[in-house]
Amino acid sequence: MVPLYVACIVEGQGDFNAAPVLLKRLVKFVNPDVYADVSPFRVTRSKLVLLGELERAVERAGRGLRSPGAVLIVVDSDDDCPKELAPVLLDRATRAAGGRWPVGVVLAKREFESWFIAAADSIAGHSGLDPSLSAPADPESIRGAKEWLRRNMVPGKAYSPTVDQPSLASKFDLNAARRAPSFDKMCREIERFCSLAITV
Repeated sequence: MVPLYVACIVEGQGDFNAAPVLLKRLVKFVNPDVYADVSPFRVTRSKLVLLGELERAVERAGRGLRSPGAVLIVVDSDDDCPKELAPVLLDRATRAAGGRWPVGVVLAKREFESWFIAAADSIAGHSGLDPSLSAPADPESIRGAKEWLRRNMVPGKAYSPTVDQPSLASKFDLNAARRAPSFDKMCREIERFCSLAITV
C-alpha cells in the first residue's frame, strides 16, 4: 500500500470532522493501492478569500507535510460560481506552494451537504433522515442544503453538522454523488493525487 498524505483546508467544524472520513473513503474508492493520511486545517471562508490569508493557510498546511503529499482546499461556493472562483483560489494556492507540494481546490457547489443530497437514496434512514428519502433532480441547485436535510428528518431529530456530517460522509454512495459536478471534481482531484503518489 502506498501512502498519500493530505493536508486538507476546510472552513467549518462539520467539514473539519467530515473531511478526513470522506478523503480516506475517496482514496480507497479511486485507488485501492493507496491509503490516505489526512490532516484537516480549519480556516473560515471569509478569511480564505482575503489576499494573504489563503496563502498563509497553504503555507501552514504544507509545513511538515510528508511525501508523497498534497494540499487540498475544500470549501463551499455558497452563491459564488465554482467555475469562476476555483481557478482564482487555485492560482493563489499554487503560487503559495511554490512547487513544494501539489495543491488542489474543490468548491462544493452551494454546500458540502449538497453531495449528500446527490446520493440521498443511499443515506435514507441514517442519522435521523426519513427512510423514504430520495435524491432531487438537481441537488446542487438547492440553496440551503443543511436546511433541506433538516426538513427531511424524522420528528424530534435535527441536523447537526458536527455530529451528522462525519456520519453521513462515512455512508453516502460515492458513485451516486458523482452526478453532482462539484463532487465529480473532488473525485478527479483525488485521482490526480493518487497518481502522483504512485509515481513518486
